[in-house]
Amino acid sequence: MNRRNILWSAVSALGAALGASSAKAATEAGASNKLKVVYHLSDAEKVNFVLGNIQNHIDGVGGPEHVTIALVIHGPALKAFHSAQANPDVSKRVGDFSKDGVELAACGNTMKAQNVTLSELLPGFVSAEKGGVVRLAELQSQGYLYLRP
Repeated sequence: MNRRNILWSAVSALGAALGASSAKAATEAGASNKLKVVYHLSDAEKVNFVLGNIQNHIDGVGGPEHVTIALVIHGPALKAFHSAQANPDVSKRVGDFSKDGVELAACGNTMKAQNVTLSELLPGFVSAEKGGVVRLAELQSQGYLYLRP
């Protein structure tokens, strides 16, 4: 074997070892660091669309255990989540998302403006007392990716 072949073999082996090490590190990091996503909803006409996006997201990654999702709602869209007004499909989806661990945050400012309390919203909601936009910024600062369908 000549020197060029020996050198090429050594470089190839080193490259393969480094590649395997990087792949292992990426796999381990991926297992412990789930993707975190926050959906922003304020438009009443987009309620069903956004809920569908969240379900597609959960299904697309193989289930809720593979992603951390938060939904922050403010403005006119919050009315769709009032217990007294919510349609059955919205109620079911919210219940399913709550069981799947989706954070459902209602803007405290919007709740005051609509004169609604947390107990009057569908079960599973928490109050974003500082406001929906503040909650969005907090989640983004924690590494959540921002989506506004």
